[in-house]
Amino acid sequence: VQLQASGGGLVQAGGSLRLSCAASEDTFYRYSIAWFRQAPGQERDFVAGITWTGAETYYADSVKGRFTISRDNAKNTVYLQMNSLKPEDTAVYYCAARTGGVITGRRGHHYWGQGTLVTVSS
Repeated sequence: VQLQASGGGLVQAGGSLRLSCAASEDTFYRYSIAWFRQAPGQERDFVAGITWTGAETYYADSVKGRFTISRDNAKNTVYLQMNSLKPEDTAVYYCAARTGGVITGRRGHHYWGQGTLVTVSS
């Protein structure tokens, strides 16, 4: 499956953005989807994940209460709503897909989108 991440941009601290991860095929509903982010000089870290049914969601502690992951399988799309953004949220955001449940490690994700840049100014 091919993934296309979009929705990044420049926003002031305290603002909001919504990222989208669109999949190329209708079997998208079979995959758990996760968002990762990578800041300059840093490793790619888990941000949020959602199971294929959407029944279970998981978040990194740093974004709990601010970010919300959701999915619309009819549109083959997963969303990441990001509120109360902070400068430390600045990174390239990637979506990734895997069969099976949500995991927080990069390994085990079979497919990756190309990334979308989020810049939060102070």
